[in-house]
Formats: sequence, structure tokens, C-alpha cells
Amino acid sequence: MIDVENKIYNAVRESVIDQYPDVFMVGEYVQAPSSFPCVSFVEVYNSVNKDSSTNEEIENHAVITYEANVYSNKIRGKKAQCRDILRVIDDKMSKLGFTRNFSQSVPNIADATIYRMYARYQAIVDNNDTIYRR
Repeated sequence: MIDVENKIYNAVRESVIDQYPDVFMVGEYVQAPSSFPCVSFVEVYNSVNKDSSTNEEIENHAVITYEANVYSNKIRGKKAQCRDILRVIDDKMSKLGFTRNFSQSVPNIADATIYRMYARYQAIVDNNDTIYRR
């Protein structure tokens, strides 16, 4: 299995923390963050790209998708804070070779006072960790 999760997570985390040193960033989904602002950044899909597999089923490329959830509970400016943090993530993912499939605000069912934005990024990664924009 092609596994670049730690590499991608650490690169994104470094970029976010550089701009937002107090961010609470985790590599798993959180429904109710314990501190704010919060970023949940998770690899949600990793599948063999069958078009480039060998007859012996050797994996040469994987289609990989990451999901970012950004949360803010500021009294004023929580939407702007989420958008700014997501912009940092978006810039880093683009530089890494990923394409944003979509981005949207999402109602936070656990607590309506928390603003949440969600985005997904996808790329093809080879067995040498080279990333190809999809």
C-alpha cells in the first residue's frame, strides 16, 4: 500500500501552525473540538489505481483523498477565521500537487455556535511518493 499520510499531514500541519500557532490540529475526525480554532485533517480514501497496476497486482499508483474540517467558535469573525485557515491548507495542498474537489460550509450539528468549513483534495501518488495532480 502506498502510504504518504504522515508526510502530507505534517506538511499541512507545519503550514497551518506557522500562520496559526494556537490551532488545535488532529489527524482524525472530531465532532466536538476541545479547543479552537481546530483543524481535522484526515486521509479518507486510498485506493489502488488499477490502470497502472501490473499483471502481478503490484501497486504503482494510488488515488488518495484528504478531507479538511476547520472549526471556529469566535463570537465575531468565525467564518473569516475558518476561510483564512482553509486558504492556508488549500495553498499547501495545491503546492503539494493535490486538487481541491470542493469546499463548503457545513452546519455543525453538535454545536450550532461553532462554524465549520469542509474541503476535499485528491491526487494520484506513485510508489516513490511522487504526487500527480488529478
